[in-house]
Amino acid sequence: MPSSLTSRAPERAAESSRSPTVVLAIILAAQAMAVVDLSVITTALPSMHAALHFSPTGLSWVQNAYTLPFGGLLLLGARAGDLLGRRRVFVAGIALFTVASLFAGLAESSAWLLTARAIQGIAAAVAVPSTLTLLMASFPPGPHRARAIAYYGAVAGAASSVGIVLGGLLTSWLSWRWGLFINVPVGAAVIALAPRYLPETERTTGHFDLLGALTGTLGMTGIVYGFVRAGSSGWSDPGTIASFVAGAALVGGFLLTEARAEQPIMALRLFASRERSGAYLSRLLVVGGLFSSTFFLTQFLQGVLNFSAIEAGVAFLPETVVVFGTAQVVPKVARRFGGTRLLIAGLLTELAGMVRVSRLSADTAYFPGIAIPMVLLGAGLGIAIVTLTTRGIAGVAPEDSGAASGLLNVAQQVGASLGLGILTSVFAVASTRVSAHPAAGLDARREAAQVLAHGVSAALTGAAVFLGIALVVALVMTGRRRTEPAVADATEAVRHELDTATH
Repeated sequence: MPSSLTSRAPERAAESSRSPTVVLAIILAAQAMAVVDLSVITTALPSMHAALHFSPTGLSWVQNAYTLPFGGLLLLGARAGDLLGRRRVFVAGIALFTVASLFAGLAESSAWLLTARAIQGIAAAVAVPSTLTLLMASFPPGPHRARAIAYYGAVAGAASSVGIVLGGLLTSWLSWRWGLFINVPVGAAVIALAPRYLPETERTTGHFDLLGALTGTLGMTGIVYGFVRAGSSGWSDPGTIASFVAGAALVGGFLLTEARAEQPIMALRLFASRERSGAYLSRLLVVGGLFSSTFFLTQFLQGVLNFSAIEAGVAFLPETVVVFGTAQVVPKVARRFGGTRLLIAGLLTELAGMVRVSRLSADTAYFPGIAIPMVLLGAGLGIAIVTLTTRGIAGVAPEDSGAASGLLNVAQQVGASLGLGILTSVFAVASTRVSAHPAAGLDARREAAQVLAHGVSAALTGAAVFLGIALVVALVMTGRRRTEPAVADATEAVRHELDTATH
């Protein structure tokens, strides 16, 4: 069987090269499904809260139930692709994701929804690690591959913002359930087209590092649960302490397992490059800050400014449009200014936007208090995410390409989980303190708005801290020596694409 698959790989590769647009569309659609699912229900959270009776802190688990298994099992998904064939694993993961999305959209209780979200996370962990590897197998080295990678990075950065707008539209026009149902037709199309257009990769021999996958996933779950529980029960609560201790012990066990395993799911040699290590850590922090900011800004828009779901979704358009535009411009200017300078500029822009929006209060108007910072956040994200994607795979040996692409997504999902867990705790503590000392003369509605605004402001301040640390990491751990050529290649690729479109 392996030899049969291997013999067909050139045929499949040749077929895919005749349809590069279709190949790229399949891969980007799958990547967008996974990323959009993080944010498409954000504007629907108030509706879910009422329909399924979530608690304020429990509502964060609608996101964490997805991101934790997604991030924790990504590396195991990458190993499955190596051993079983990446196209086969990719299609299986998309199929499970599609079914789980339907199951989630039909949820009638909080437990039902969280279970379905966890299955979605597992399915995404199976499918997503193969996307970048299949992309690289479908496009030969050179401008076409660099252009495809640039688009891949742009989708990873912009899809989250698109999901917020789309979720608002679907929630207002139809129901929050349609933010989940929308994955079904997209998934069905990907399942139908992938076997025809994507090449199969050669299988390797080996075994699954199940112990590493379990300890890593459970360890991160314990830590995130500890932060969320601290927000509602306090830092001295025995359950909070036990969660942190268990989580830290499991993460330690994960690292020990990976150091000793014959075939670890996380190849520690990938961290030998300072530039790549910095890219992974910076990506974790950037996503942790920005993903959490959308969660809390949505609550502010609907709970304080009384926006509808569709208005809240459209309110994120400044960020969405700027992310798309900036991500297209970055490769054009990378050769002139250098990837390192662009990364620093992007992080500084994001930080400025987050610091500004963190000063909001119950009296803050959408314009300019939120809209202008959103423009800065979008511009910074569009710059940073493309550059970090390029750096995350720079100089990787072919046999490590699956693991490297998996680590990029691990950083994104773990960042989302940790960021939301930590900042949910910050939000809960700040809200509790201000609600314990209400201002005199306020009616209940106004008081609730002030409590929510204060909590959101505190959470966004924490998000700014995340971005500040990401900036320090980029200054200390990145360099021009190895990664600038890769960014330069992306420059030429996108310039060629734009010239072709113009003529």
